[in-house]
Amino acid sequence: MFKTLLNAWKVPDLRKKILYTLMMLFVYRLGAHVPIPGIDVGFVGDAIGNSALLGYMDIFSGGALSSLTVFALGIIPYINASIIMNLLPMAIPALERMVKEGPDGRKKIASITRYLTVVLGLVMAVGILTSLGNSALVEPTLFNKATVVLCLTAGTAFIMWIGEKINEAGIGNGISLIIFISIVSRLPEMFITMFVGTFLGGQLGMTYVTFFAIIVVLLLVVTGITFVDLGERRIPVQYAKRVVGRKMYGGQSTYIPMKINQSGVLPLIFAMTLMQFPAIIIQTFFNESGFANFYETYLAAGSWVYAVIYALLIFFFTFFYTQISFNPVDVSKNIQGNGGFILGIRPGKPTSDYLAKILTRVTLFGALFLAAIASVPTLMKSLSAVAGGIFGATSLLIMVNVSLETTKQIESQLLMRHYKGFLK
Repeated sequence: MFKTLLNAWKVPDLRKKILYTLMMLFVYRLGAHVPIPGIDVGFVGDAIGNSALLGYMDIFSGGALSSLTVFALGIIPYINASIIMNLLPMAIPALERMVKEGPDGRKKIASITRYLTVVLGLVMAVGILTSLGNSALVEPTLFNKATVVLCLTAGTAFIMWIGEKINEAGIGNGISLIIFISIVSRLPEMFITMFVGTFLGGQLGMTYVTFFAIIVVLLLVVTGITFVDLGERRIPVQYAKRVVGRKMYGGQSTYIPMKINQSGVLPLIFAMTLMQFPAIIIQTFFNESGFANFYETYLAAGSWVYAVIYALLIFFFTFFYTQISFNPVDVSKNIQGNGGFILGIRPGKPTSDYLAKILTRVTLFGALFLAAIASVPTLMKSLSAVAGGIFGATSLLIMVNVSLETTKQIESQLLMRHYKGFLK
């Protein structure tokens, strides 16, 4: 990866894109430290630390939520809007027609997603301020509350703009990089806390065995995620020779790559986000009620009901996004139209059925792997409460997945420019 970055730095166009991406990420991290006026930072920090839901959101905001800065909501409203806009076409025919319109339809969907992001950001800002209560403000006046809500909503819109600008003029996926940098920004503090708690007699009281056990578990999990993310099932395809005019085409062998984890980290993010909806509603409207006590006792994070529902949602989103990204019928038609065939399989419906069967098996393994990774936070928390939060399933997958995808994009850009230094 470091060699790829070094080679990319030598290409002027790529160097500009990398610098632009770094500049936009710096602006994002700078905004995460810009305070909103009238906030009691000490009270907010204690409230965030005592709430499992808000603590989870704080990870994806890079610690901005714990001090309620301008970028405190992070990119979560955009993720929620993306979930809704990916599911609504299944129920609303007008949106389904937009999806099938091609680039123009996707532009319309993206525009609707932006507006929905702002609306959800406004709702989340009101919900968080309501759950924190008047004690979060130095002077709980209506004007101060409106200022906080508008600042949080504007911050969400600005983060979305940063992500889109990175997509247009930078390297990598802007939204993924924003989440990535938010998580990575917490690593130095976490490692310092663990080191002090282990070797300098800090409040954690960690033993040497626990410290090194955490390091070993992290290395094993990251290695497993990397292998699965890079793993793929290759379906060999043979193309028949054909003569067009005086030229001969085809005759070569190739393959169809089926990634084990085609949906990446999206199933975990979407499943986790949906699981947080009930907690947000309860904390906003039914706090300290009998229903809230029932939810915390039997349905909150850590209960077996929560674990089962979470695993089912991971399975659903894994298969859902795999079906969207890989359509066996379309792939079969493309192969047949170009004079190709899978060895031992007849063209047409038998080919699509064969691809669908292989896809189901590969996706099932990917879904089981994601469900297994989702159990990492429980294991990490049993070793250390500090490591359990930052090195949860979603955090680890995002860090590894975004690193690999960004490296692949840089490599593809180098190959497109026929950069010889990359091939040496």
